[in-house]
Amino acid sequence: MTVDPNSPERLTAVPSEIQAAAIVNALADRGIQATVTGSYTSGFRAEAPGWVSIVVRRMDLDLAKQALADLQPGSNDADWPESDVDQASAP
Repeated sequence: MTVDPNSPERLTAVPSEIQAAAIVNALADRGIQATVTGSYTSGFRAEAPGWVSIVVRRMDLDLAKQALADLQPGSNDADWPESDVDQASAP
């Protein structure tokens, strides 16, 4: 069975749509196409937190992981709250 290099893969999840947009924009600056899923549920105000996932193509996953690592706090490229690649606790 051949694996489709364009199939979607979750890169990470963050608690807000604003954080997700910042990551998607930073990835786009590096030529990596990404999209956001779950932004609808992240906006609920019923004390039930939602997570926003950033999704990339399978063929871009390793490059996107490296770009995300480069953008983590402590680097000079971006300054946003920490998000963990492949978080076990995020949906």
